[in-house]
This record gives sequence, structure tokens and C-alpha cells, in this order.
Amino acid sequence: AMRIYKEFTFEGAHFLPTAPEGHPNRRIHGHSFRVRVSVEGEPDPHTGHVVHFDDMKSALEDLRGQLDHNFLNDIDGLENPTLGLLSKWIWDRLHNKIPGLTEIAIARDTCREGCVYTGPGA
Repeated sequence: AMRIYKEFTFEGAHFLPTAPEGHPNRRIHGHSFRVRVSVEGEPDPHTGHVVHFDDMKSALEDLRGQLDHNFLNDIDGLENPTLGLLSKWIWDRLHNKIPGLTEIAIARDTCREGCVYTGPGA
């Protein structure tokens, strides 16, 4: 099998309501997020593609539009927008649109932190 990926970035503000009292993450703050969407499969013998990148583009652009320059806590399902819950939220919106979806990786460039989600039960 082969794994390919496409990345997109977005800017978002959030706070973590489950962070301890007095912790900076309980206050509204922002990050630059980098999302890598990976697909795994066998390359088509004719085209050589696992999935054509253009076929991923519209789904990722739609998702980016929902997230970019928004307050993540106001988005349905992201009331507690940790990296783990954000990666699962993205997975839930892409797994029916992108065949072979195998991994969502999110990094907060400003913190050098990230999360990798490989789907439910993986």
C-alpha cells in the first residue's frame, strides 16, 4: 500500500473549558493550525494515483472555510476544541468524502504540538 497526504492550514481562536482554573488555556487565545489528511491504498495501474489530489481539494477547502478565522468553541461539536477532538471532528466530516482516509494529523505551529488520529477503533 501507499500513503499520500494533502495539507491545509487555518487560523483559529479557542479556549479549553476543561483546563484547570487559572490555566492560560482557559482564556481565549489563537493558533496557526496545520492539518495533514492522509489516504492509503494501491496506486491505480492506469493513472498511478491512490487518490488524485484534486479530488481531495474541494472537501478540504470546504472544511478550511468552516474553521479558518473562526472561534472554534462556537462550531457545533467543537465546544471543547482540544487537538484530539478537533482531529476526530475533521475525520467525521471527511471519511465519507475521501476514500481510503487513514489519518488526520494536526499541529499547532505556535506550540510545536500535535495530534494524530487514525479513526475509530484503530
